[in-house]
Amino acid sequence: MALDLDFLNQLQNAKPEDAWKAILSHAWQVCSPPLNSSSLSTEIIKRDYALADIDLFLASAGWDLWKSYERVVPLTSEQIVKWWQDTMGGKGLLILDGFSLRECPYLLAQAQSQGFTIHTTAVTGAELPADTTPFAKALGFTQRSDLSNNGAGATHRLPGARTESTDIPYRDCADLIGSELYWVFWHHWPDNSLHQRKTPGRGLASFAEEAETYLTSDDFWLFLRRLATGRQIVITSDHGYAASGNFPDSSKEQTEYLKQIFKSGRWTDDATEPGVWAPPIDLLLESRHGHHLFVNGRRKWSISAGYPTLTHGGLSVLEVGVPWIELSLKA
Repeated sequence: MALDLDFLNQLQNAKPEDAWKAILSHAWQVCSPPLNSSSLSTEIIKRDYALADIDLFLASAGWDLWKSYERVVPLTSEQIVKWWQDTMGGKGLLILDGFSLRECPYLLAQAQSQGFTIHTTAVTGAELPADTTPFAKALGFTQRSDLSNNGAGATHRLPGARTESTDIPYRDCADLIGSELYWVFWHHWPDNSLHQRKTPGRGLASFAEEAETYLTSDDFWLFLRRLATGRQIVITSDHGYAASGNFPDSSKEQTEYLKQIFKSGRWTDDATEPGVWAPPIDLLLESRHGHHLFVNGRRKWSISAGYPTLTHGGLSVLEVGVPWIELSLKA
């Protein structure tokens, strides 16, 4: 879907904070409406493609906006800390690892019929790199596994939290929720499923069907009701993901470079200089997690094992844009 000329002019002339606000708002408007198609997976793919022109703008004329990303985009980790400090009474934070804007319609459509009130929906920003461990560190944890079995200690940024990190079924997760007033629950789905879908034919369409099954299941909503009983809750994520199996192939020369530097990934800390292409196909950025080299935009390349069909860590809107949904049980 081509960008509207007025919108493109707005992005080119706006201050970085206003440009990023418009970009993430546009991504929400594309991804969040109810899925009315008879083929939900087809509609999810259509919405993913609808954001390709935003990614093209960010990878070409607007690539310098990535330099301001961490400074002007509300980061999910900082939003969590602020919400934790400002919310009175019980609170429950659910981190769905790898949950992206694409999956929001399933959750939003179910919430009201399942007895919930939606208070706030927004898009916040993943860490750079858009990966699990940088997000954990931003919250004061060493890594995701610290949260398992309430093992996070007391030195993190969410004081008083009972913590859990697991990939067990949601019905079993519901049984773990006790009467503690403050909860942080980090579930490994969908990230564990995303990384299992590396081969052609097991990409976005297949995952969209799985997401519908998970997010509309009785077990998932039983778990949410348990977490929300006596608590305000937020559902968010550490990062999104790229449907890289649908990306265009790079040229032969760029493929050789990207394969050498990034292997089958989307970022690396092993390189000190970006490539020589203009506009750039990769960017060296300094974030609060250090210097890293990132793949810029929607591009993939040939490798012997096959480039992953779903992955994350690079610079595209659906990798860094993270859902933020505040819910409570209706009185």
